[in-house]
Amino acid sequence: MLKQRGSKAEIETGSDFSPKFDGDGLIPAITQHAKTGEILMFAFMNAQSLAKTLNTGTATYWSRSRGKLWVKGETSGETLKVIEVKTDCDQDVILIRVEPQGRGAACHTGKRSCFYRSVEMTDGETSLKDTGGEPLFDPRKVY
Repeated sequence: MLKQRGSKAEIETGSDFSPKFDGDGLIPAITQHAKTGEILMFAFMNAQSLAKTLNTGTATYWSRSRGKLWVKGETSGETLKVIEVKTDCDQDVILIRVEPQGRGAACHTGKRSCFYRSVEMTDGETSLKDTGGEPLFDPRKVY
């Protein structure tokens, strides 16, 4: 399924999917809502989780903290149905376009997106402002 990396020209303009994993065997994966364009989350994938994502149509990542495959939503029911998988020009980042299932929460906090806070600067001080609305589920009841 995943091809051996070829020349720069083949990687950048060819039709072979040959992702570039880092020294730990991981590749960054940005997850985006297919309908709204909102960035829902960021995680890492290894070759096994990427293959599973492509084969099952359900977003699956590599959990660095747990050291194992992580099917997003396996516990909460908030799975991510894969609509499209893209890669950048040098194939070292994955973009997964998804349709959230369940209540529509992609974050373990119950929020729609993991990017639910904005960084604000006032008088040289930074703070975080919640811009994500109310949680769609109570994580204390789910996890």
